[in-house]
Amino acid sequence: MSNKYHLQQCLHLIAKTALFCSSTLVVLMTPMMLNTSTSKLLAQNPISQDLEAASFYQQGVTRWNRQDWEGAESAFRAALQRDPNLGMARNYLGNILLQQNRVDAAVQEYAEAVRINPDFGEAYYNLGLALHRQGQRETAITAYRRSLLINPTVAAVHYNLGLALFEQGKLEDAIAAYQQAINLDSSNANAYFNLAIAQQNQGQISAAMANYQQVLQRDPKNITAYNNLGSLMAIQGQVSEAISIYHQAIRQNPQDASAYYNLGVTLYNQGDIRQANVALKRAHSVYTVQGNTEQIKKIEQLMQQIAQSPQPQPSSGKK
Repeated sequence: MSNKYHLQQCLHLIAKTALFCSSTLVVLMTPMMLNTSTSKLLAQNPISQDLEAASFYQQGVTRWNRQDWEGAESAFRAALQRDPNLGMARNYLGNILLQQNRVDAAVQEYAEAVRINPDFGEAYYNLGLALHRQGQRETAITAYRRSLLINPTVAAVHYNLGLALFEQGKLEDAIAAYQQAINLDSSNANAYFNLAIAQQNQGQISAAMANYQQVLQRDPKNITAYNNLGSLMAIQGQVSEAISIYHQAIRQNPQDASAYYNLGVTLYNQGDIRQANVALKRAHSVYTVQGNTEQIKKIEQLMQQIAQSPQPQPSSGKK
């Protein structure tokens, strides 16, 4: 499952006018499942002395693999009625409940799973996810860290730990967690993106720019990464590079109002009034369709300022 945490917008001042920059984190909160080899092993070695409980458990795993969530839940509950100490059944049941957004019930199942088996790293991770969903970030952080004590090489745990730490304002710790997630899985564009957001908030501009570029290598359709990278480039005085990045964003999504707006602002600050006006009119049009009155008002004020600005005199052609 995939959710987004929406944080504060940041406005970076450049010359007379502000660029638009988003601080929206990408969140991938996916329960951890038992791997296939474990399930096959369980078929050979019953997980309970109660053979009927073990049979129900295997039915649950089979139905889970078929994505028969209702049938899987029924089978796991039947197994737990026979043997309440089947920690793995409780972990699966928690995953089903979390998928269905029955978060409180999922927390109960995961908590019981780790009570039964204190070395069940996957269940600690899943407990962290469910607590995170509830907004209990400190407790989620504790669960993630307990999972990492048991198995420190799971990239997803480091990644979600980074999210929770960022949301708690612990930026240096969040940066460290994202970097560890990337060390373990360098293909995760979202980890690079969230790392860049954290570094940007810490004022680590060069590092943030480098990681936005890593995002775009892995996910060329991440429009927010284009806009944030372009804004940071403009702040650093890399204006032509910023303009190129905004054009790339527009090619990826011609309906991205923020890219038109940032392009217009950058061109205006460079004195290219005509092209700035073209870009800002396009941004105004898209924001109007979106109903974004705040940005519409901002653009109208800027366009009025442009209209009142002295226009460049045409060249006479004389040497």
